[in-house]
Amino acid sequence: MDINMKLIEGGVCAAKGFKANGIHCGIRKNRTKKDLSLILSELPASAAAVYTTNLVKGAPIEVTKKHISNGYARAIICNSGNANTCNADGIEIAEKMSECAAVALGISSDDIVIASTGVIGQPLDLTPISAGIPSLAEGLSENGSAAAAEGIMTTDTVKKEIALEFSIGGRLCRIGGIAKGSGMIHPNMATMLVFITTDVSISPAMLQKALSSDIADTFNMISIDGDTSTNDMVAVLANGMAGNSEIVSEGSDFEAFMEALNTVNIHLCRMIAGDGEGATKLLECRATGAKDIKTAKAVAKSVICSSLVKAAMFGSDANWGRVLCAIGYSGADVDVRKIGVSFKSSKGLITVCENGAGIPFSEEKAKEILLEKEIEILISLGQGNYCSTAWGCDLTYDYVKINGDYRT
Repeated sequence: MDINMKLIEGGVCAAKGFKANGIHCGIRKNRTKKDLSLILSELPASAAAVYTTNLVKGAPIEVTKKHISNGYARAIICNSGNANTCNADGIEIAEKMSECAAVALGISSDDIVIASTGVIGQPLDLTPISAGIPSLAEGLSENGSAAAAEGIMTTDTVKKEIALEFSIGGRLCRIGGIAKGSGMIHPNMATMLVFITTDVSISPAMLQKALSSDIADTFNMISIDGDTSTNDMVAVLANGMAGNSEIVSEGSDFEAFMEALNTVNIHLCRMIAGDGEGATKLLECRATGAKDIKTAKAVAKSVICSSLVKAAMFGSDANWGRVLCAIGYSGADVDVRKIGVSFKSSKGLITVCENGAGIPFSEEKAKEILLEKEIEILISLGQGNYCSTAWGCDLTYDYVKINGDYRT
């Protein structure tokens, strides 16, 4: 499908009718770190979201579920530095945070998606948030995506944003997103915090269908450390200002939107995986030749989750036996005698295993390939035509350092 898709600037402000901002309000002690972000749609927008499956959930998730139960929203507000999770007054704080934003924006508090990220189990003081919201709202700008992206960061080392321009039914459309995520990432729904905006006209039901469908092949295929967060959320607002005919059913327009959404999500997945806590390398595992998609996903995810594979990649060690080991305990029904493994980077490609057994290869060449910042682990299963991709990072000394004193 040719939808004339191209990368553009603007992040969550690229689509018509969206503004954003991010400030330091005082939740975090470091005044150079922004800790409160806001995104606003000029018009009511179709809203969809997916959430963590962890039984322990942040209070903002419960509030957001209620707020967008009618399928619509106008704004997203998010703080960093405190997850507002496992707090006796968490729901009350989340609701009051929404109410403060609603007053500053002149909208209903029920039209606000709310999110929090940071330390779990620490009381969240509303005082700096309520004091900061007026200036946060006043500073909303069509150039505010970068500030909003910074405001949701915790241990992230880089802000994560993307925007695309594409066409639906002859109308120019835009979609953009920002994300945060560096640690406690092993999702089973979505991952971390991701906020996406688009000016496409699409019904709430079809927007939810698109998002729920896409995360199975994107955000659910990331793993940094095997820990599923309590506050994971991916939310999408679509305000219809592109002027296309509203998408209310499947068809070519829905497929075009799905292609654009998938492109945005994969880009953010790669940024999140590459910015894993302490990471030095982005790992991409592609499992091909599977007999069904379930098998392909299980294999790719198991390899990307393996601590031993991740450690080997940190050391640029072509220890392919660890890859086979991870496949073996994945639960996938595979024929080990047909498995092939290769490693690839900008320095070239090297095959290290064929038919489930090692083959002669140059350790020097393998080391050169694995010293690069982006590594592909290529697995051939030789049993069918299905494939899947998962993303992760290497496991380094710094991961332990970061998480050893994260709270203090």
